Amino acid sequence: MAGVIVLDASALIAHLNADDAQHDRAVERMIELAEHPLGCSSITLAEVFVGPARAGRLADAERVVRELGVTEIRLGEGTAPRLAELRAQTGLKLPDCCVLLAAQDSGAHAVLTLDERLSREASQLGF
Repeated sequence: MAGVIVLDASALIAHLNADDAQHDRAVERMIELAEHPLGCSSITLAEVFVGPARAGRLADAERVVRELGVTEIRLGEGTAPRLAELRAQTGLKLPDCCVLLAAQDSGAHAVLTLDERLSREASQLGF
Protein backbone atom coordinates (compact mmCIF):
# COMPACT_ATOMS: atom_id res chain seq x y z
CA MET A 1 0.00 0.00 0.00
CA ALA A 2 3.05 2.23 -0.31
CA GLY A 3 2.44 5.64 -1.81
CA VAL A 4 -1.04 5.82 -0.35
CA ILE A 5 -2.52 9.11 0.86
CA VAL A 6 -4.06 8.59 4.30
CA LEU A 7 -7.20 10.62 4.87
CA ASP A 8 -8.26 12.26 8.09
CA ALA A 9 -11.92 12.39 9.09
CA SER A 10 -12.00 16.18 8.57
CA ALA A 11 -11.34 15.80 4.85
CA LEU A 12 -13.86 13.01 4.29
CA ILE A 13 -16.56 14.58 6.47
CA ALA A 14 -16.24 17.87 4.59
CA HIS A 15 -16.28 16.04 1.26
CA LEU A 16 -19.46 14.15 2.16
CA ASN A 17 -21.34 17.17 3.53
CA ALA A 18 -22.14 19.95 1.03
CA ASP A 19 -23.13 22.20 3.97
CA ASP A 20 -19.70 21.88 5.63
CA ALA A 21 -17.68 25.12 5.58
CA GLN A 22 -14.69 23.17 4.20
CA HIS A 23 -16.67 21.22 1.55
CA ASP A 24 -15.30 23.03 -1.52
CA ARG A 25 -11.74 22.77 -0.26
CA ALA A 26 -12.15 19.05 0.48
CA VAL A 27 -13.65 18.32 -2.95
CA GLU A 28 -10.85 20.28 -4.62
CA ARG A 29 -8.18 18.32 -2.74
CA MET A 30 -9.86 14.99 -3.53
CA ILE A 31 -9.92 15.88 -7.23
CA GLU A 32 -6.20 16.73 -7.06
CA LEU A 33 -5.53 13.33 -5.50
CA ALA A 34 -7.69 11.29 -7.88
CA GLU A 35 -4.63 9.52 -9.32
CA HIS A 36 -3.35 8.37 -5.92
CA PRO A 37 -4.46 5.40 -3.82
CA LEU A 38 -6.38 6.56 -0.75
CA GLY A 39 -6.58 4.91 2.66
CA CYS A 40 -8.23 5.54 5.98
CA SER A 41 -7.93 3.83 9.36
CA SER A 42 -10.92 1.82 10.58
CA ILE A 43 -11.30 4.24 13.50
CA THR A 44 -11.27 7.25 11.16
CA LEU A 45 -13.88 5.65 8.90
CA ALA A 46 -16.09 5.00 11.92
CA GLU A 47 -15.74 8.67 12.88
CA VAL A 48 -16.68 9.72 9.33
CA PHE A 49 -19.76 7.49 9.33
CA VAL A 50 -21.28 8.75 12.63
CA GLY A 51 -23.03 11.78 11.10
CA PRO A 52 -24.48 9.87 8.14
CA ALA A 53 -25.59 7.06 10.48
CA ARG A 54 -27.46 9.58 12.65
CA ALA A 55 -29.12 11.00 9.53
CA GLY A 56 -30.11 7.56 8.21
CA ARG A 57 -27.68 7.93 5.28
CA LEU A 58 -24.93 5.50 6.21
CA ALA A 59 -25.31 3.43 3.03
CA ASP A 60 -24.92 6.59 0.92
CA ALA A 61 -21.74 7.58 2.78
CA GLU A 62 -20.31 4.07 2.41
CA ARG A 63 -21.04 4.16 -1.33
CA VAL A 64 -19.25 7.51 -1.79
CA VAL A 65 -16.22 6.28 0.18
CA ARG A 66 -16.10 3.16 -2.02
CA GLU A 67 -16.42 5.30 -5.18
CA LEU A 68 -13.49 7.42 -3.99
CA GLY A 69 -11.47 4.20 -3.78
CA VAL A 70 -10.70 4.60 -0.08
CA THR A 71 -9.15 1.43 1.36
CA GLU A 72 -9.70 0.65 5.02
CA ILE A 73 -6.43 0.41 6.94
CA ARG A 74 -6.89 -1.89 9.89
CA LEU A 75 -4.82 -1.20 12.95
CA GLY A 76 -3.35 -4.48 14.12
CA GLU A 77 -1.47 -6.07 16.98
CA GLY A 78 0.58 -3.76 19.13
CA THR A 79 -1.61 -0.77 18.34
CA ALA A 80 -2.32 0.33 21.92
CA PRO A 81 1.26 1.11 22.99
CA ARG A 82 2.07 2.72 19.64
CA LEU A 83 -0.99 4.96 19.88
CA ALA A 84 0.00 5.85 23.44
CA GLU A 85 3.47 6.84 22.22
CA LEU A 86 2.04 8.98 19.41
CA ARG A 87 -0.39 10.65 21.83
CA ALA A 88 2.39 11.35 24.34
CA GLN A 89 4.74 12.62 21.62
CA THR A 90 2.27 14.82 19.74
CA GLY A 91 -0.40 15.74 22.28
CA LEU A 92 -3.03 14.94 19.65
CA LYS A 93 -6.29 13.18 20.48
CA LEU A 94 -6.47 9.45 19.83
CA PRO A 95 -8.51 9.69 16.59
CA ASP A 96 -5.78 11.90 15.12
CA CYS A 97 -3.12 9.48 16.35
CA CYS A 98 -4.99 6.73 14.48
CA VAL A 99 -4.48 8.73 11.28
CA LEU A 100 -0.74 8.97 11.95
CA LEU A 101 -0.45 5.29 12.86
CA ALA A 102 -2.31 4.29 9.69
CA ALA A 103 0.10 6.47 7.71
CA GLN A 104 3.10 4.82 9.37
CA ASP A 105 1.77 1.28 8.95
CA SER A 106 0.79 1.74 5.30
CA GLY A 107 4.02 3.43 4.24
CA ALA A 108 1.94 6.45 3.25
CA HIS A 109 3.23 9.16 0.99
CA ALA A 110 1.16 11.86 2.71
CA VAL A 111 -1.73 12.63 5.05
CA LEU A 112 -4.70 14.68 3.85
CA THR A 113 -6.31 16.65 6.66
CA LEU A 114 -8.06 19.97 7.04
CA ASP A 115 -6.90 20.16 10.66
CA GLU A 116 -3.88 22.47 11.00
CA ARG A 117 -2.50 20.83 14.14
CA LEU A 118 -2.68 17.32 12.69
CA SER A 119 -1.14 18.62 9.47
CA ARG A 120 1.77 20.11 11.39
CA GLU A 121 2.37 16.88 13.35
CA ALA A 122 2.10 14.76 10.20
CA SER A 123 4.71 16.99 8.53
CA GLN A 124 7.04 16.62 11.48
CA LEU A 125 6.73 12.84 11.12
CA GLY A 126 7.64 13.04 7.43
CA PHE A 127 4.19 12.95 5.81
